[in-house]
Amino acid sequence: MSFFRISKQSFLIGIFLMITSLAHSQKSTQKRLEEKKVEIKKELKEINALLFTNKQKKAAAFSDLENLSYKIQRKQELIKLTNQQINLLNSEIEENAKSIEKLEIDLIEVREAYKEMILKSFKSKSGKNRLMFILSSETFFQALKRTQYIKQYSLFRKNQAKKIELISGQLKEVKKELLYKRDFKEGLLVKNRLTQKTLELEKKEVNNIAFSLRNDEKKYKRNILAKEKESQKIDKQIDKLIREAIARSNKNKSDKNSKGFNLTPESKALAKKFELNKGKLPWPVSRGVVIQKFGTQPHPVVKTAKIKSNGIVIATEKNQKVKTVFEGKVLSVLQFRGSNPTVLVQHGNYITAYKNLSKVFVNKGDKVISNQYIGEVFTNTSTGKSSIQFSVFQKTTPLNPLLWILKMK
Repeated sequence: MSFFRISKQSFLIGIFLMITSLAHSQKSTQKRLEEKKVEIKKELKEINALLFTNKQKKAAAFSDLENLSYKIQRKQELIKLTNQQINLLNSEIEENAKSIEKLEIDLIEVREAYKEMILKSFKSKSGKNRLMFILSSETFFQALKRTQYIKQYSLFRKNQAKKIELISGQLKEVKKELLYKRDFKEGLLVKNRLTQKTLELEKKEVNNIAFSLRNDEKKYKRNILAKEKESQKIDKQIDKLIREAIARSNKNKSDKNSKGFNLTPESKALAKKFELNKGKLPWPVSRGVVIQKFGTQPHPVVKTAKIKSNGIVIATEKNQKVKTVFEGKVLSVLQFRGSNPTVLVQHGNYITAYKNLSKVFVNKGDKVISNQYIGEVFTNTSTGKSSIQFSVFQKTTPLNPLLWILKMK
């Protein structure tokens, strides 16, 4: 009987530890979701500040359409994350309710058992009966065993009292947690409804702009294709420049077709240092928001049109200075007729590219340090949009810059 009770106590403690472990895991998931939401809220704040400060002219309506579409995407992601939080909370609330039910049943059982034990002890006039129980032993060893039994019984009573206290404490904490989660869930639902409301208004605005520009849709698509063609032209030239630089570095080697730079020990150390700073590099501008990500993706407005990006596009403020993200050497300053300058900086086997500049402060061959100003971002006078495209290459292979730079604070 005592073994059964001890086992049950261990079982209760095990259940509580399991509940605590599950709660910790759920809190960790909630924390990750909340951190993502904080990032998106910061992005939305920057989007409003950088892309919607001035009411654009009709000529910039297509630009407004792109900006609004991007803003809608981020709000939809925010709503999605909040819904995930709410679903997780529903699961947690259900688990808490089950735990409360289980703990309340266990508490009743333990209290009843303790009550019964106290009554039996009282009826037997414990002190005298215990002494007689020991003195009536037939042998010394029997008396010793009976003494040990009385001690165990006394200890068990104390443990039962502690168990009642433990379960009561657990029950109080779980109920407190349940109330907090219900309030938190209600707060999330209210915020989500408000976000949904603004989202619907912005979708309506997008539809209105799209309707007013329906006659210019073909022109808009041609502009998208022209921009894409221009971007590909610059990317091909960057690829050519990097290959030529690799060939020059290998001109005295027997293998003239090497795909990598022939680096000096100093350049190898620089490349290693660059690698070790992956995820820690500063942004090329002091303030900005990523409005186009790396890789092939659908156009934010014309979903049938595909955009291929070797980097990320960062919207920023007018006249914003552009900085190097790491020390290195200016490999090239590239400019086509009708396009804005691009600066390439070499960091051993790595290259960083800074496209869409209005001014350039460096020349080919210059040594630069991290956070050094190398130019100024270009601002489109018709749309009022200031942006820079930032890319990272390992030799000629484009890499996702978002994996290399710090998260914007």
